[in-house]
Amino acid sequence: MITIDILELVDRLEALLNGGWRVPFTVKTVVDESGFFDIIDQLRVSIPQEMQQAKELLQNRERISAAAAEDAQHIVEEARGKAARLLDEHEIVAAARSEAQSIKAQAQLEAEGVRKGADDYAMSILSELETRLASLLRTASNGLASLKRRREKMVSDNLEEGP
Repeated sequence: MITIDILELVDRLEALLNGGWRVPFTVKTVVDESGFFDIIDQLRVSIPQEMQQAKELLQNRERISAAAAEDAQHIVEEARGKAARLLDEHEIVAAARSEAQSIKAQAQLEAEGVRKGADDYAMSILSELETRLASLLRTASNGLASLKRRREKMVSDNLEEGP
């Protein structure tokens, strides 16, 4: 299915309203009903898709974090195994402990780096989504405010003209 940008749909809805026919002596505008409902249906489809994308991003982040934790655990287990083998040799006991700590520290650093990268990626995508949704909300609010001002102006113009 082709994804349609929400802001594009709002622009189309605004254009449909601007292209409507004014009913004389009223604040009402006649618009193409089928075109209006078509755009509304597309909005209903697009918004859940945007939300699904955000949900998938969060799931991807969780999978990446889980994989990083699993990798870290595997590295730690390898380090323990290596340390156990080294402990069997009396002359290098100290070196084995040092190596095990170094491997464990490196594994923890790598795991933290992967988690940070996953978090940064998720934050970037969610921030972009938040910006797009805020822009959509501003556009809708501005459109409503414009319509209210137009309606109020028509009412005041009608009152000034009198009967």
